[in-house]
Amino acid sequence: MSRGDPRPVYGETWVYESIVGALPGIEVPTWAAVAIQLSIFEVGIVALSWYYDVWPAAIAGTAVVIVASIGSVEMLRISTLVRRIDVPETYQALLFSSNVEVVLSVLAYIAMLTHLFVFDPQMSQNPIVTDLFGEEPPVLVVYLMLLILWDVSYRIGTGWWASVTGLWRSARYQFDPQTARVFQRADLETLGFGILQLVLVPFVLNYPVLLAALLAHVTAVTVVTGLSVLLLRVRSRTVDASPS
Repeated sequence: MSRGDPRPVYGETWVYESIVGALPGIEVPTWAAVAIQLSIFEVGIVALSWYYDVWPAAIAGTAVVIVASIGSVEMLRISTLVRRIDVPETYQALLFSSNVEVVLSVLAYIAMLTHLFVFDPQMSQNPIVTDLFGEEPPVLVVYLMLLILWDVSYRIGTGWWASVTGLWRSARYQFDPQTARVFQRADLETLGFGILQLVLVPFVLNYPVLLAALLAHVTAVTVVTGLSVLLLRVRSRTVDASPS
């Protein structure tokens, strides 16, 4: 078991955490890092939407930025919860040091780009990119869109990995009730972020593939994380009931 310490040790962190603390001599509080992220993206969205007159894209873009920003908060909350207690070293290494969340994020991002620029234009009379940005999307608008999509894809990939490793941890190890409650809180943060992504449903209602992918993703995270919470509750009661 590793010693509980809420402070991140670089090399044992998610990529996002490393970026937040990457500037030497500068410590950025969590709220400030998220506020900077939200402000930069939102200013870019509003400015480009005004300049190129693509306001329909501004609403959808703002929703995605809000989801990504809350995802940043959730990532930091989950990591703080996990690090403040004694946890199995194998679990902590899998969760933070394996970089599997980056691989999952890349896969999600590539799938999104393939859909937007290949599948959707071939299969739909009204591709989503055309609906949002017009027949000739401005280069800067597309650049910002791709950056924002990567940002949210990374949070989605991290959510996947947190839910999978959480279920593995809950099935593999038994914890005392106090430790189990902390892990339950971390799992509920993961679950909450997954459910939050349903706010994007109104923007993909007319795009069946995107809608199905979003609903399947949220359902999978809900089921996997729900099983983890259930296992923690049941198995911690067994430990609590065992004779000392």
